[in-house]
Amino acid sequence: MRPLRRYDPLNRRPGASLRSRHKKGTQQTEAVGRSRGGFTTKLHARCDAKGRPLGFVLTGGETYDVKGFAPLLRMVADKIEALLADKGYDADAIREELAKAEIEAVIPAKRNRKNPAPHDAEKDKWRNLIQRLFSKLKNWRRVTTRYDKSKKSYLGFVAIAAVKLWLSFVHEA
Repeated sequence: MRPLRRYDPLNRRPGASLRSRHKKGTQQTEAVGRSRGGFTTKLHARCDAKGRPLGFVLTGGETYDVKGFAPLLRMVADKIEALLADKGYDADAIREELAKAEIEAVIPAKRNRKNPAPHDAEKDKWRNLIQRLFSKLKNWRRVTTRYDKSKKSYLGFVAIAAVKLWLSFVHEA
């Protein structure tokens, strides 16, 4: 058996053992999620019937889409008739909350759902507005790759990009 030495020639860095160290970073507060590819985030957006951005919520990349729903719904200032969302927002809790608020849920059912809820396929075609909004936002490289470390500065730049998208609508009036 080898005697225990304080100095190990293979490990020349002094410091405490890895067991006593705590994890550094503020991943939860900065909405950074861990995945196989590295750190990721999800940007949830709300837009109006013309595809203009109205609000954004940032969550970690590993979180479900359902987590970003409640803050987006609270942003509603005026009465909306229908909420169009993708399959990631298909949950019974969301459908119940929309029914309480008397808002039509136009959310396609997930493939593995036992009792798929019906949705209006004609209204579902308007969902492309939010997809086009994300496409326009991704033209900004800084939004696509998230160079900013803090949640506040990233959402600030997303807001700047959104204002730039609103300018074309403002000049129409």
